[in-house]
Order: sequence, then C-alpha cells, then structure tokens
Amino acid sequence: MEEKLSIHGGLPLIGEVRISGAKNAALKQLAACLLCPEKVVLHNIPHLDDITLMMQLLTDLGCEVSLIGRHSFSLNCAKIGSVEVPYSLVKAMRASVVVLGPLLSRFHEAKVSLPGGCAIGSRPINIHLDGLKAMGAHIELKEGFISATAKSGLQGAEFTMPMVTVTGTENLMLAAILAHGTTVLHNAAREPEVADLAYFLNAMGAKISGIGTATLTIEGVKQLHGTEYSVMGDRIEAGTYLVAGAMTNGDVTTKGVQPEVMMPIVEKLKEAGAKVTCYDDAIRVDMQEHMLRAVMLETEPYPGFPTDMQAQFMALNCVASGVGMITETIFENRFMHVDELKRLGASIRVNGDVVLTAGVHKLMGAPVMASDLRAAACLVLAGLVAEGHTVIEGLHHMDRGYEFLEEKLLKLGAEIERIIQ
Repeated sequence: MEEKLSIHGGLPLIGEVRISGAKNAALKQLAACLLCPEKVVLHNIPHLDDITLMMQLLTDLGCEVSLIGRHSFSLNCAKIGSVEVPYSLVKAMRASVVVLGPLLSRFHEAKVSLPGGCAIGSRPINIHLDGLKAMGAHIELKEGFISATAKSGLQGAEFTMPMVTVTGTENLMLAAILAHGTTVLHNAAREPEVADLAYFLNAMGAKISGIGTATLTIEGVKQLHGTEYSVMGDRIEAGTYLVAGAMTNGDVTTKGVQPEVMMPIVEKLKEAGAKVTCYDDAIRVDMQEHMLRAVMLETEPYPGFPTDMQAQFMALNCVASGVGMITETIFENRFMHVDELKRLGASIRVNGDVVLTAGVHKLMGAPVMASDLRAAACLVLAGLVAEGHTVIEGLHHMDRGYEFLEEKLLKLGAEIERIIQ
C-alpha cells in the first residue's frame, strides 16, 4: 500500500495560507541545542518527517524532548550520553551531519556517519572537515564514520571557505561557539536560515557578529544558557504557494513570512506578470486579471535566486506565455522533474545546466513520480493547473518539507486529496 496525491486541476486558488516554520532553520536550531546544558524552548517548529528524524537523533544522544504546544518543543540536553550518530539516521537526512560541530565543541569528540549520496547532486563535506581541522580538530575517516576529537577543546581560527556552503557555514559556526578564542569565517553563506540560527545562538549567550554578511566573527564563550525562541517562517514554502496562486490565476496571501528575505522570489513573480503586495509579515499575489509570462532566472547563493525555488518556477514557465530559461548553478542533478513535466504535456528542452521551456496552452493530468522534495512541489503545482486527473507518487519526499500541504491547498480551493492505493 502506498500513499499518493490525487489532484483534479483547473481551479483558481484564492485565500490566505499560514506559513509554517522554516524547515532549514528549525533543523539546525534543534541541533544547536546540543551546545546548551539548560532547557531550551523552541516555537514554530513544523511537523515534518525531517524534524521527526532530528528529534529522534537528539533523543538517541540523550536529549530530553517534550512537545509543549502544537508547534512548540522543550529540549534539555544536559545529560548527553552518546556522541555517536549512526548511518541509519544520517542516510535518511543529510542535514544530521550538522550535529558534528556542536558535539565536538561541547564534548571534544564526535563520531558521525558519513552522509551517503543525494538525489539532487553531490554535497561534499570536505569544507566542514577542513574548517574543523583549522580549529585544531583531529579527524579520521574510517569504516564510514567521521571520528573527530579535540582533547583540549577547539581553538578559534580564521578560515575561508572555498565555496559558499550553507550547512558548512552552520556546522563551523556551531563548532566555534564554545571554542577558545575568536573564529572568523570568510565566504560564509548569507541565507536567512543561517542568520536565524545565529540569532538563536546569540539568544543563548553566544557572541556572533557579522550576521547576514559573508564574514562571520564568533567569539568563543564558556557556556550557553537556556532561552525561548521562535523559528522564522519558511520562505520556500511561502514561495511555493505564491507561485501556485500565480499559476492558477488566483489570489493568494501567505502569512507569517518576512518579505525582506523573499525579494528574489517576489521580483520574479512580478516579472511573471503578477501583482505582488508586501505587508509587514505577509505577501499577496493577485493574478486574476493578469497574463502569466515566462521568466529567465539563474540560481545563486543568497541573496540570489534560491535553488529550492527552481523547480516551482519551471512549472510556472511550462504554462506561461513565451519562452522561459532556467540555469541551475548550485546542484548538478536537479532537473529530474523535467521528464515528469513532459508526461503532463510540457514543452521542455535540457541543455546541460540550462532548461528552456515553451509555454503550452494547457497541461494534461497523468500519473507522475516525485524524485526529491522540490520536484514534488513542482509536480503538485503542475497538477493544480493540468486538465483532468493527476496522481503523484513519492510523497515521502514532499512530507520532508511541506507541512499539511494538501490541507492548506484545500482551504485555498484546490481539489486535492491523499489516497492509499
């Protein structure tokens, strides 16, 4: 028996949708709790498969985790009994490698399984390890594990990352919190989720400056203290619903997001012909009296256009007027949704890291298979505008990053349901 998503397309989406906490911020903030020997309360935690896996990982290490509200958790990592993370957890969620930094920083040792392959491309962790070595860590790779020690504690260091890496920046920032002296990270990732992690750490007593810039300075402290913090809204989830509103000639408002961190997405929606209005904590897309136009975009590290929105805009281009062009510069294998879009009738041509689309009058419903998280979102968007019936398999990908997706779409007027076949 397998769960599938059934969509009957062609209906405009209209209404408001409350955006969940950002998965990519919440995961790292949960891992950061390993640094603190006191109780921490985190709010706006989304209910997602990846979050469940991170909670399991922390519990296995000895952290006490309690649900204290619908989206609020209490965590107490005072009594960590293990510093080993097995392959069974890392293979299910590559982001779990981010516990390496805090474990090594607080306990001076860590044993974390090497991540396996990733569907969307190579994600090497050599930058993580090189940065830890610069901070004085001794690292061995054997039997599929990263064994790291720093008997006298990590030492502050100056380290330049050869390429921008979000998880690498986060891992090294976490490692530097309890290090002796000051650490300076150059060419650091500037993503809003990285900044949110830094603000959370500072709320626990860390001393991080340069937040939101490419140079982070972390002055090591002896110990962190407990705090209460609310995770930022998920800009990628918000972007997905805004694109859905535009594609369906609808009128959708996303609430609970910071418009200032979504400007690359907002600008492309405007370029696509949508009327976009930004409020203090909400964004509205009105497409009811506008024509959808294809866009050209190139994915880049923040503040450029996010790779996690590439697939959704490809779905948009498939039904927009004109020729669209998307260039993917972050991952080398992030076009697996192209063949599935073709099954729905899309006109797409791939040339290396570039995808060209010629907008068609309509897509036709068909059975399709999601290959990764954002590919799943792409196929849902395509199904919402396709004529007839679309059935999407591979929902485990979608459930990693979208909380209550079908319920939220139902409230906006979509004809969608999860079925078991």
